[in-house]
Amino acid sequence: MQTAIVWFRRDLRLSDNPAWQHACMNAGWVLPVYVHAPEEEGAWAPGAASRWWLHHGLAALQRSLAEKGTRLLVLRGPTLESLELLAEACGARALYWNRLYEPEIIARDERLRRRFRGAGREAESFNATLLCEPWTVSNQAGDPYRVFTPFWRACRERATGAAPDRAPPKVPPRPGGVPAGVSLDDLELLPTVRWDGGLDQAWSPGEAGAARALRRFCRSRLDNYPRDRERPGVAGSSRLSPHLHFGEIGPRQVVAAVQRRGGTGSDKFLAELGWREFAHHLLFHFPQTTDQPLDPRFRRFPWARGPWGSLEAWRGGRTGIPIVDAGMRELRATGWMHNRVRMLVASLLTKNLLVPWQEGARWFWETLVDADLANNTLGWQWTSGCGADAAPYFRIFNPVIQGRRYDPDGAYVRRWVPELSRVPDRHLQAPWESATPPADYPAPIVGLKESRVRALASFQYIKDRN
Repeated sequence: MQTAIVWFRRDLRLSDNPAWQHACMNAGWVLPVYVHAPEEEGAWAPGAASRWWLHHGLAALQRSLAEKGTRLLVLRGPTLESLELLAEACGARALYWNRLYEPEIIARDERLRRRFRGAGREAESFNATLLCEPWTVSNQAGDPYRVFTPFWRACRERATGAAPDRAPPKVPPRPGGVPAGVSLDDLELLPTVRWDGGLDQAWSPGEAGAARALRRFCRSRLDNYPRDRERPGVAGSSRLSPHLHFGEIGPRQVVAAVQRRGGTGSDKFLAELGWREFAHHLLFHFPQTTDQPLDPRFRRFPWARGPWGSLEAWRGGRTGIPIVDAGMRELRATGWMHNRVRMLVASLLTKNLLVPWQEGARWFWETLVDADLANNTLGWQWTSGCGADAAPYFRIFNPVIQGRRYDPDGAYVRRWVPELSRVPDRHLQAPWESATPPADYPAPIVGLKESRVRALASFQYIKDRN
């Protein structure tokens, strides 16, 4: 009876997990393993907030496996050598895993596949992460899509009909000869100086937490999603992004639940899930975009010269622009930021302050619990204007107008910027216009009108030289 290793990565669930399902249905003994090797992800090893989530997500997976009568083996990398030694120790003839799509990981996984197969072992990977894998969708010329709407039109019909699989009813026993491994605490994923109290209050990592979040969204938020998703002061979004990133729930499960619920918000929400698919499509076909602009004209963009004092003010939520500061403080406290506000803070940094988008992307990578390389890259390139289907160069969000439109009662700003709690609504998004602005809140670090003119001139500069 064959022994199989299931290599868990960012697929921390037992339901609708094809690698796990295949092993449990076809092997006599199954060994679930996680190998910690962040250095193999190159420049994009998980940031601090992601490490916090990973610790708790792995702990939840350990509990789920224990309930099934087995245990998760935790090892330190290097991955290839660790899995080879493990296969020899327990006599495993098969290795199964679910695919990821970041450039460094793709290359590492292919090396592993060749080595295992060269040694006469089975090595198979599966899709647990996407509705449409990047190589399955192309335009009429056979090229990758660069515009979202035709991409989603091509992807949605084939992607939204597949039913998710349930967790296997029975789990085969672990084989003998399994090494001791290390404890989860040995990975040192949690911060030594505990800044993560807000994350503990805001999130419930794990497959069960993901399922609760999906049920809550479908029950009470989906119908009003097209309207409420734009309001940062309203609990209108799904907050599924970190669960999806760590694979505690799969996109097929989300689609199935949303389609069962139906209603007026379903199409809009599924389109937002489509943007996640589009982001992975772009990263796979254009791997250089993690730090290089997709639009080559932007290699000549006249960014402000560093070091940037404005970057530190932006990171700390002390720009003097209320809705921007609210977003940056929400990020610091909870590891998450409302999507509308993500666009506003990115626009201020890249267009009003002319700080390179890569600096903002790096900060988000360190501080977001849903820091996903594909989504992060797409978001920053879209807002700065240098990516696929990007915001046009002349779209420079005015954060005052945006704040008044999407936070009309000031609930969001007052929650995260308590210095402004007593400022009247008419001045809340622009307190410098008040005759008596609050003394403990900074003046704006940049003039919005003047910096818009400067940004437009910078965009004209690269247009004229191409």
